[in-house]
Amino acid sequence: MAMEIERKFLLPEYPERLIQDGQVQVVTRHSIDQTYLAIEDGQELRVRKITDLDSGEITYTHTFKDGKGISRQEIEYNISEGLYTQMIEAVKAVPLVKTRITGIWNGTTVEIDLYTQLELAVLEVEFDSLEEAESFVAPEWFGQDVSVEKKYSNKTVWKELQNQ
Repeated sequence: MAMEIERKFLLPEYPERLIQDGQVQVVTRHSIDQTYLAIEDGQELRVRKITDLDSGEITYTHTFKDGKGISRQEIEYNISEGLYTQMIEAVKAVPLVKTRITGIWNGTTVEIDLYTQLELAVLEVEFDSLEEAESFVAPEWFGQDVSVEKKYSNKTVWKELQNQ
């Protein structure tokens, strides 16, 4: 099982100026529909429909995560559209929809998530080791570090969306 080690920041504003100035190079832009199939303790099962906003290509994934905090175990693989559709129909839930811009800033890959249904923007950085994640010094424009704040986790935001 692979380890996902990431830190998450509450992005105060979209870094348009940094993109225009070339300080952040946009690599990909995706629309992501994310639905949770099961959540219990530190474990979660989810599916995603991912649309590449530049090419129009659509892929579907199924993910299992285990753990809490900035370091968790993760298994993710592609699934068919048919399997995705069956799972979505079985849970009858509202997907969490976000636009994800993946870019490079100062040699570091950053993922900016702009949530469609709520006023929320976050920036995530993934790391190869826990030591690297813990020693990373974020620039001010990343915003507040919310890596361990449950209210900003995707599964918490998704659960709240189901109650609206």
